[in-house]
Amino acid sequence: MEHGFHVHDERHFVETMTLRQAWEVDVHPAEACSGPLDLHISLDIEPRLVLRFEDMLAETDEMPTDPDHEFAITFFFNWSLPAMATPPDLIILSTELAGIGGIDLPIDINAVQSMGALDDQTDTRLSVIGKAERSLVDFVFNPECLCEVLDRVHAVSMYFVEHADGWLD
Repeated sequence: MEHGFHVHDERHFVETMTLRQAWEVDVHPAEACSGPLDLHISLDIEPRLVLRFEDMLAETDEMPTDPDHEFAITFFFNWSLPAMATPPDLIILSTELAGIGGIDLPIDINAVQSMGALDDQTDTRLSVIGKAERSLVDFVFNPECLCEVLDRVHAVSMYFVEHADGWLD
């Protein structure tokens, strides 16, 4: 919320057999509560990583570090828009989003075009996924480590909100 998002739903899953944990949050920019953009944020953590992390914390009283990125976790950001009548040029869109996301937030963009059997109308849907990797050490002891990424995620989201009207006609 501190980075301009409105939270719709939060979920935490724990598998009983493996103790694998996943967190999911559905958000959208606070400026665009009425749509058309949705953003799904997810994090999946293996139990072995959490156990190794707990062991490391138990072994020392000092502030832990992770120079080898042994405790890396990945946050996934999945943007979705309704089907588009006039989709953007993917090369231009990719270039513009790369400039917004930068090195810290690589973004993959794919388009799926479907054609109706009865009306010969085509619909195009974008699949836009960004990811950011951070150390569990940083995330636990320095939660601000995601601030820049979340600001970039908000900027990407606002790019979609500002341009979606031309795509969704």
